[in-house]
Amino acid sequence: MKLLTCIIILTGAYARRIDLSWDVGYVQVNRDGYKTRTAIGVNGKLPIPPVYADEGDTLFLTVHNSLNHSTSIHAHGILQTGSNFMDGAAMVTQCGIPPGDSFTYEIYLNQTGTYWLHGHDHDELADGLRTPLVIRDKQSPYAYDDEFLLALEDWYDASFQERMDLTTDPTKPFPPPPSYPYALINGANANFTKPMIFAPGSTYRIRLVNMAATEWFKFSMPGHEMLVIEADGVYSDPFAIAAMTIGPGQRYSVLVKAHNTNNLNYQYLVELYASFIPHTDGMNPRYYAGTIRYSENAVDVVADKQAALGQIPEDISLAWDWDIQLQSHSHKPLLPVSRSFDVVIGGAHFSDGVTRDLINNSSYVTPMIPSLYTAKSIGKWAQNPLVYGPNANAIVVDYWEPIEFVIYNPSRLPHAMHQHGYTFQIVEYGPIDDSVAISQGSNPPDTPAPIRNCARWPMERDTVVVLPMQYVKIRFRAINIGTWLHHCHILAHQRLGMAMTVVVAPDLVQKLMPIPESMYTMCHKQGIKTQGNAAGNPGLDLTGLPEMPYIMSF
Repeated sequence: MKLLTCIIILTGAYARRIDLSWDVGYVQVNRDGYKTRTAIGVNGKLPIPPVYADEGDTLFLTVHNSLNHSTSIHAHGILQTGSNFMDGAAMVTQCGIPPGDSFTYEIYLNQTGTYWLHGHDHDELADGLRTPLVIRDKQSPYAYDDEFLLALEDWYDASFQERMDLTTDPTKPFPPPPSYPYALINGANANFTKPMIFAPGSTYRIRLVNMAATEWFKFSMPGHEMLVIEADGVYSDPFAIAAMTIGPGQRYSVLVKAHNTNNLNYQYLVELYASFIPHTDGMNPRYYAGTIRYSENAVDVVADKQAALGQIPEDISLAWDWDIQLQSHSHKPLLPVSRSFDVVIGGAHFSDGVTRDLINNSSYVTPMIPSLYTAKSIGKWAQNPLVYGPNANAIVVDYWEPIEFVIYNPSRLPHAMHQHGYTFQIVEYGPIDDSVAISQGSNPPDTPAPIRNCARWPMERDTVVVLPMQYVKIRFRAINIGTWLHHCHILAHQRLGMAMTVVVAPDLVQKLMPIPESMYTMCHKQGIKTQGNAAGNPGLDLTGLPEMPYIMSF
């Protein structure tokens, strides 16, 4: 274990320092061109400028909280190797930053690719606290002349809390009437994004980041071929496509070669939609177009949005799931596993009249002290999943253990499942037997033969879409110690309980992971304990945890 400690020290010692100061507070904005509302911005502004860095840099992000509740920042897709306490998941790896206080995140950027920063406390990303993070290669495996970044967002007229109040009010119908957001690209109405300027014969990398709280995007560039080369910060072998879907939390890079002449200008097309909301003309889906400009004097080619994007079915058909078709550029072989865990996702109606989301018949409830602090402080009890709370949905795995999740989705809703601290191999997709009811049941549904097995060199990524009435297998080796969330990145589903805790090597956490005293101080200022189980007690004494209502029906 000395080697692990040395790696942690050395990665920080040789990093170039990037200092950012964020004053996170309320702003009044009209982002979509239709309505002004209260949102969450940085330094009095929204959108938040993208963060650019180079491989090996260290980001020092000082966050001052000017909100009326706690806040935290998660670097989505950054592995935080050896620094789980900087992952930013409130009440999992830290207490939130109290109102009026500041905290500095120290984030080692020893990866390359396309990521994003977003709030991970009080659902703040839906109200604006989100921006891309791009880490450039020292030496890229692919050559290109320039790049463009398209940050994709859904934007609602009402705040996230206002919409959740309707969802969780037992006196109101469930689900509530659908909301129809607008699409933003790089912070503004997607129809008014600055053009991409192409020079004839040049090759461009286009980075696409879905920062949406709820919805999917489709993307196409009629008249140009796209080659996928990256998914969630991991390079793939080039894969030619005409159009693609991007689930919440997912990121891609595509290479596009410009034409050799500049007599025509083109459009790129974007569709914002949710397959689980009824089709409503002009509202779901919404279509947008941006400009690919070769010359001010060129003839504009107007694309047929529905013809270009309609080839991708609204149900996110498997025919367009790049997860299983892509091959990892690193050509890592399929990982053999020692343990496989069934992860059954869905929802149920509870005795208090609220419909919640589930993993393995349990709806996640935030513990009373951060799960990492439980792992750090409770000694040998840290190996027992119950100490993290009966509704933390915790599993405990050993260091270096190769594990598999078989994620079953016996429901009519798609889910975008995101793993903190890891990338995972996409191993297999397939249908759940149609005879299986939508209920969770006590056992995972039956599965026929898989529709697709993984490519020869399985792709790795950190966010996978699990389709309605489908399952997916993912694998990773537990080399990153700490407590890590696995959750749906549709924010309402996470809020309603579709989350679990992956606890990796708590014995090594206790030996090798010192937690900064300033992080404990943030807890103490809010009256939050920093030792003991999920209730702040010793052993399995969970006295004080709130009593959870029981499941009435699935």
